[in-house]
Amino acid sequence: MLEQVSALIREVAQTIVLPRFQKLSADEVHQKAPGDMVTIADQESERALTRGLTALLPGSVVVGEEAVAADPAVRDRIGAGGAVWIVDPVDGTNNFAAGRTPFCVMTALVRDGVTVAAWILDVVEDRMTLAEAGAGAFRDGVRLKSRADAPAAGELHGVISRKYLPENYRDQVDAHAGGLGGYTNGKHCAGYEYPAIATDLQQFGMFWRLFPWDHAPGSLIVQEAGGVSRLLDGTDYRAANTRRGLLVAANEDIWQTVHSTLFPDGPPTIED
Repeated sequence: MLEQVSALIREVAQTIVLPRFQKLSADEVHQKAPGDMVTIADQESERALTRGLTALLPGSVVVGEEAVAADPAVRDRIGAGGAVWIVDPVDGTNNFAAGRTPFCVMTALVRDGVTVAAWILDVVEDRMTLAEAGAGAFRDGVRLKSRADAPAAGELHGVISRKYLPENYRDQVDAHAGGLGGYTNGKHCAGYEYPAIATDLQQFGMFWRLFPWDHAPGSLIVQEAGGVSRLLDGTDYRAANTRRGLLVAANEDIWQTVHSTLFPDGPPTIED
């Protein structure tokens, strides 16, 4: 199954997504919401992946980013049991639409609410990162092991996606993030951020919005490489989570160090 899904994702990326990179016409790009783009490549990629994945696993259903945009109730399938494919047909759509990288195609397989397999393809680099629960994480066939040491806070670098943080969380970050080695706002592509943690290009990532197509694939990859993916309240991430705030780290010690540095008195109350 891992190889079959990998082949399907590569075929879709090479025949639907990549041919349109830097070649989109104005009528092939639209806004779903202010600042949130969708392209014809997203739509056609999701349709092709939906056909291919359900053919590979009869009886399964698909929760795709664009399907949920059209009907939010589709997201409820994740918690309904059975086999569910989660699909991000073009992760990093704003990058893709602007003619820049990175952007990826991502898929996860969830069984009875538990993510059991994940795939992330960097389309331009043709680099596949995947994981199977209990069997490890791999990039282009090479097993990934995240770092196992416990660096001081000042040695840690990562991403803190500040755009959607509530004001009280942003205030905490601004007050305490100086204790870390450094952070960026990220590359607007979860398919880049998660493998970067698994391969020690960065050691942590903090995100607010928890769309499953953004986080289910990468969370399993990081976990299978030896890392940690938890909500800010300390509970383990699951694809069906609808609460907000996620901290991902290369290992348990790094998770604890980043969390205690940013939130020495615990995370603030979520503001509605």
